[in-house]
Amino acid sequence: MTFRQFAFNNVLRNKRLYIAYFLSSMFTVMVFFTFAIFAFHPAFSDGAINQNALFGMLAAGGIIYVFSFFFVLYSMSAFLQSRKKEFGLLMMLGATNKQIRLMVFLENILIGFFATVGGILTGLVFAKAILLVAENVLIISESLNFYFPTFAIVITFISFMFLFFCISIFVSFILRTNKLIDLIKGDKKSKGEPKSSRILSVLAALLLIAGYGTALYVEGTQVVFALIPVIVLVTLGTYLLFTQLSVYIIRRLKSNTSIFWKKTNMLLFSDLSFRMKDNARTFFMVAIISTVAFSAIGALYGFQSYLDKQIKESTPYNIEYMPWRDDTKEIIDQDISKVNAILEEENISAKMESIELNYFEMPELDREVLVVRASDYNRLAAMVNERLLHPMENEAIVAENSDTQLAMDSKASEVLMASSVEIGTGQEIKPSHVVNSFVLINDGYYVVDDAFYEQLGTPVREDMSAVWKADEGQSERLIKAGRKLNEQVEHRVYAIDYTVYEINKAYGPILFIGLFIGIVFFVSAGSFLYFRLFSDLDEEKRKFRSIAKIGLTQKELKRVVNWQIIILFFSPIVIALIHGGIALSALSRMFDYNLAVESSLVLGSFAVIQIIYFLVVRFFYVKQVKRMVF
Repeated sequence: MTFRQFAFNNVLRNKRLYIAYFLSSMFTVMVFFTFAIFAFHPAFSDGAINQNALFGMLAAGGIIYVFSFFFVLYSMSAFLQSRKKEFGLLMMLGATNKQIRLMVFLENILIGFFATVGGILTGLVFAKAILLVAENVLIISESLNFYFPTFAIVITFISFMFLFFCISIFVSFILRTNKLIDLIKGDKKSKGEPKSSRILSVLAALLLIAGYGTALYVEGTQVVFALIPVIVLVTLGTYLLFTQLSVYIIRRLKSNTSIFWKKTNMLLFSDLSFRMKDNARTFFMVAIISTVAFSAIGALYGFQSYLDKQIKESTPYNIEYMPWRDDTKEIIDQDISKVNAILEEENISAKMESIELNYFEMPELDREVLVVRASDYNRLAAMVNERLLHPMENEAIVAENSDTQLAMDSKASEVLMASSVEIGTGQEIKPSHVVNSFVLINDGYYVVDDAFYEQLGTPVREDMSAVWKADEGQSERLIKAGRKLNEQVEHRVYAIDYTVYEINKAYGPILFIGLFIGIVFFVSAGSFLYFRLFSDLDEEKRKFRSIAKIGLTQKELKRVVNWQIIILFFSPIVIALIHGGIALSALSRMFDYNLAVESSLVLGSFAVIQIIYFLVVRFFYVKQVKRMVF
């Protein structure tokens, strides 16, 4: 058997340990390959997607590539740590340091080659399905038909073979084989009782409380200024949580005899303190990486939802027309005729209303304020099913669209309620109450009786507005009509459906990129936990085999193993979910928009994925342990 055959067989015989590394690497290659398929798709060369969005996708591919380097490097270090005894046996049989390094180099190149080829083939199998999903998310005008991505295959293969080659060289260069006795007996040395500092444990809790409290307390633009301090506090607190506080809590539980001596808790807690201490840095890294994934995807999805809702709630109409101040009546009539002609051309059923917008000087406010006839207001209100207003002859009602600021950081309603409406005879009418209304898009205005309106005199400024409300189920036709209106009526017309479509079209690539990067981070974080769990499997088998000899039953073994895996698997993920929930709550306070639904959907989806991943890993892990013990 040649040395190359020896390295090849070594990989096959350690497939349990290498399978997570191989699959995660293959998934990373597949994601990068998918980005390459998008980037070099023939449709994009014709301008089907914004070039800035295309640049963003290429940048995301670069991020994934860089992250892949550190991910693979970490994976290799985890493998090497678990193979100390194997290296020791090879040295006893006469292997030199140079031969061991060459073996590690060949193994990594072998796995890298098959992971790269497997990732490309898997990407080709799912390419059409992914292109269909992307076509809907990206909202592009052309279909992303399947094509054979020769250039994408070449780029992916060369890039990742170069990556695996560099890592193989790097790992084999820094590989150090310790003394033979340390390698052979390294896993049998006593680690001693894990220690923790009470002061650092308390500090961990204080840092997390301070970070959470600050994130939940600040509002508006204060969230931006508090971002860096909160990140620093929570990151430090998370590190101390896993390295100090978790060990301290376990030691306190062990000192409680009523808990420690109950059933198999002695076995669980005795081993758990060691494993929490050994895996503290891995848990910290998984928690932070997962938090970044949760927060990024939640923020992107939430921001898209916020934009859509703000635009749709800003006006109840599908189309609004606001002429420029110097437009003549002839221009206005021509524009309105164009709008009606385009709606008829697209076979859109819609109702139209127009209204005069006359502004009067208000001395008390030192500004012009819109005053609207009740009959004009009610015509528009009836169109959009808003409440009709019927002011008395000597009554003025304040209407406002939202909490728009009028002056001195005061709401429009507060300013207008403090003023009064004066007619030509000098008579003043104090406004009676405020209504929140979306009938007109204005900072705030008065609605008065028609008879009273006629006594106001000559307005200082005269405008007009025309609106169209379409029947339900015409979104596609309204988008087409909006595109034509945008081209033919310049900036005077505002088509809501087309505006939302264009925003989603521009935002789609950003959401798609964030989703892919977030998934890569999350899968990598799960792989880290898998590596740490299965790297200690041989040790766990020996331990449980010894305990089984003194009476440990299968049921008790299963209970202990289940709790160990649950704690090790979900400790960092639960912390990450809490971090992500706090981050998205802070984002909600910054925009004054409730992201509860979006946050629950994103965090819940990741939690479900983690549970499924846990159940699969748990099945194989318990099966391996039971096979060796009983």
